Amino acid sequence: MPEESIEKGSEFSDDELQLLKKTSDATSNIRKELGKVIVGQDKVIDQLLIAIFSKGHCLLEGVPGLAKTLMVSTMAKCLKMDFSRIQFTPDLMPSDITGTEVIQEDKVTGAREFKFLNGPVFANVVLADEINRTPPKTQAAMLEAMQERQVTVGMKMHQLPDPFFVLATQNPIEQEGTYTLPEAQQDRFMFKVFVDYPSYDEEYMVADSTTRVETTSVNEVLDSNDIKLTQDLVRRVPVPPHVIHYALRLVRATRIEEQDGVPDSIKDLLSWGAGPRAVQFLLLGAKAKAVMGGRTSATISDLKEIAHPVLRHRIITTFNAESSGVTTDDVVDKLIEEISERDEGDKIPPSLEGAFNAA
Repeated sequence: MPEESIEKGSEFSDDELQLLKKTSDATSNIRKELGKVIVGQDKVIDQLLIAIFSKGHCLLEGVPGLAKTLMVSTMAKCLKMDFSRIQFTPDLMPSDITGTEVIQEDKVTGAREFKFLNGPVFANVVLADEINRTPPKTQAAMLEAMQERQVTVGMKMHQLPDPFFVLATQNPIEQEGTYTLPEAQQDRFMFKVFVDYPSYDEEYMVADSTTRVETTSVNEVLDSNDIKLTQDLVRRVPVPPHVIHYALRLVRATRIEEQDGVPDSIKDLLSWGAGPRAVQFLLLGAKAKAVMGGRTSATISDLKEIAHPVLRHRIITTFNAESSGVTTDDVVDKLIEEISERDEGDKIPPSLEGAFNAA
């Protein structure tokens, strides 16, 4: 039974349907605006937008010189959001990210009090450049901000701007003097996105356009309030039960210790599987992709298209698989190929009573 592009009988209000159309049109316009500055990288741009609309964060991996900073700063301009860049170094301290308290004296009364000075993390879009070059203590300060959307300095908590999106980069070829992000910390990122080299034609266009005198400006397409409304809309997009069941089968098939539902071709390739966050991000990403396409329901096709960036940093291959050149993306390919899209009982969700009894 083919999946419908638009679910009939949607419970969306007229205002929500208008917002859906506005977001879909804006997505096309954002691609056009970014295309004035960024050549290629269409898939990366779409994945960044999905993460923003899902209230997620991205871990970006690519060699230097692929316009990662330019891409993120330009997107922030298109979305009319404040942009901040933090260069992570071995001597970077947590207070260099979050901010610090200073003593300030009132010139009239002479009274002294502590005043909090915001750090660079207080922006809508934060580029954490080379996050793996700083010690775990400083990484933890950034990850607290990502998870809690607030920072703690002294005994006080300070809320971060809303919306808040972190894009962290790491260089895949330089490992000396780096502090690898632990798997538990990588799990905080919705996506791990690979930025590849441009094609021959794309690199020709880059070389030609960047060695001229002209400068290109981009137009604002959405603002922060539009982003917040879209993020709320994404949460209200319905997901059919069979899509949720498929997401569960896909993720649970990575957990070799469970055995049930794990394809034989996968058992010798993985030493660790994905946790519950993977299912949550698969569904949220599928919802966001549906909204970007102007559709009122998420489909299995939406889910498959984001499976690689969601799962690639949440599963660990065995030593034998790694030595044979098998990557986590190869494993995800096998999972998509072997896991059935539909199964008996997919039309109805399991009852909570049954889940509690099973526990």
